Amino acid sequence: MTTIQAPRPRPGLLDIDPYIGGEANAVPHPRLGRTIRLASNEGAFGPSPQATAAYRELGGEIHRYPDGGACALREALAARFGLDAGRIVAGAGSDELIALLAKSYAGPGDEVLYSRHGFLMYPIAAKAVGATPVAAPEAQLHTDVDALLARVTPRTRIVFLANPNNPTGYLLPRAEVERLHAALPSDVILALDAAYAEYIDDPDYSAGADLVDRAGNVVMLRTFSKIYGMGALRLGWAYASAGITDILHRARGPFNVSAAAQAAGVAALADRDFVAKSVAHNAEWRRWTAAELAKLGLAPLPSAGNFLLVDFGDRDAEAARQHLKGTGILVRQMGGYGLPSCLRITIGTEDEMRAVVEALAEHLRGR
Repeated sequence: MTTIQAPRPRPGLLDIDPYIGGEANAVPHPRLGRTIRLASNEGAFGPSPQATAAYRELGGEIHRYPDGGACALREALAARFGLDAGRIVAGAGSDELIALLAKSYAGPGDEVLYSRHGFLMYPIAAKAVGATPVAAPEAQLHTDVDALLARVTPRTRIVFLANPNNPTGYLLPRAEVERLHAALPSDVILALDAAYAEYIDDPDYSAGADLVDRAGNVVMLRTFSKIYGMGALRLGWAYASAGITDILHRARGPFNVSAAAQAAGVAALADRDFVAKSVAHNAEWRRWTAAELAKLGLAPLPSAGNFLLVDFGDRDAEAARQHLKGTGILVRQMGGYGLPSCLRITIGTEDEMRAVVEALAEHLRGR
């Protein structure tokens, strides 16, 4: 049999380990009658009813190209967060914007810096454009500004900082973010990935918009996939200086965000009651779940997001994950992040969190 040879890809692409998202399929949970999906940090309540209605209204218009400039969405974002609409770029999830930043500002011979246990898309985006990803060590799973700065070289083009960080949940204090930026060369971009910003009620926290307004080398990245519950529609956005915004618009596809995503995004921003309900629920059940898991002898890390990273210590985290899956509960394995003794558990509904604790208790007690 003749083997068909594919053309050789650009150097570096075969070094990429493809991103593997959280599992989505398992047997239904026996009590709830459905699979409990807590592996991808999706919003506990799904999308706002207003966003769902806006999505459905476009059913008869799917033959139309979307607004390539996402004008209504950018205006809604500007009004909601007090920003300059002209410096907002919409993307197909923040993943696309991460890739666009790497594509626009890094390449062979350049370096892209990030914290050791940061989002896996940062090194993937770097390798995809031929740049070298550089991981700075963390201090007890906390982002270490000094370690990041120690690894800045003349080849550094972008520093990606997730705050709060996924998967650890760590929130870097505002003063530390500003210290990091102040020490970076002006030609190095600081990309602040604030995917979980809406969950934070700390008055000292900043997602980064204020820093963007004071500096030309800062980008704030946001998403509709978490608290707004719109992961399937792939919608994210960036806020940056006029110069960076111009480059991202040149690099993106002309119709990179669907009309349905734009319309649902505008509606989701208007439903502030839904967001407030989601924030309150997340705080309550994250606190409850952490306390219950600690009673079982596990070590949930403090988290500012809608998830908990749980350290199983010398117990077998993978065995626990498989047990949960067997009962219809999906959580995220962490081997790809270099944390094989941990599992990441999204905060779901009350019933879902009670089911997780119950199933883990049964597993740990050998039942």
